[in-house]
Amino acid sequence: MCRLAAYLGPQVSLEHFLLSPDHGLMEQSWAPKEMRGAIINADGYGFGWYSGQRVANTYVNPMPIWSDVNLESLGRSLYSSLWLANVRSATQPLSVSASNTMPFLHGNLLFMHNGFIDYFAGSLRGRFRQELDPKIDAGITGNTDSEYLFALLRHILNRNNDISLEQAAIQTCNKVQEWADQTKTLLNMIISDGQQIIAIRHAINGQCPSLYINTDEPRYPGGILIASEATTHAKSWQAITEHSLLVIDADGSYRSQSL
Repeated sequence: MCRLAAYLGPQVSLEHFLLSPDHGLMEQSWAPKEMRGAIINADGYGFGWYSGQRVANTYVNPMPIWSDVNLESLGRSLYSSLWLANVRSATQPLSVSASNTMPFLHGNLLFMHNGFIDYFAGSLRGRFRQELDPKIDAGITGNTDSEYLFALLRHILNRNNDISLEQAAIQTCNKVQEWADQTKTLLNMIISDGQQIIAIRHAINGQCPSLYINTDEPRYPGGILIASEATTHAKSWQAITEHSLLVIDADGSYRSQSL
């Protein structure tokens, strides 16, 4: 399990998004309030952003977020109108490494996952590998269920040239539902192509992990926040409906649908 956060709106610094909030991911790394199955998120962290003409970038570190001596200066230096970040609690026996640390990046896509596929190596990994285009499968460098979910999303996008990112995300969830049978599968995901954020709160044979939205946070005028736990003390945080997909567009509009 992990703690996730995302922002879309007027340009803000990494510091303002990641480090300044009272209960931001820095605090959630060692004092999460709503995480089940673990106590801390000390198995790495990462953030993603877009620069220039929707150029996707990531910074990942397999060490705890509080130990990174570079983060303070990065926080002051980097600005973006779209941010994704996570602090990681690795699901055993998935290893702690840079390859397993999100956000994952491919082309203009950024991807994060909070949850797990129970006993992934022995349950569904074979089904993923049978489905995936060999080139996409060969590009997987880690061993997490999260990276395979991202690979499946890209496989669906590549196979259907006219499909939207939203539709591909729905098909990804449907395909996993088809395979899951009785396997416990927690599928909170945040995906972006630089123009929109897609947030999914979903689970199969289990309880959905927490996920919230804030469209009226005074600290971020004109912006929208998504987070596993409220990062501020504002009362404007609302739980995202379980088993739903939320699309946030660059103009500040958003819509949701059931999964």
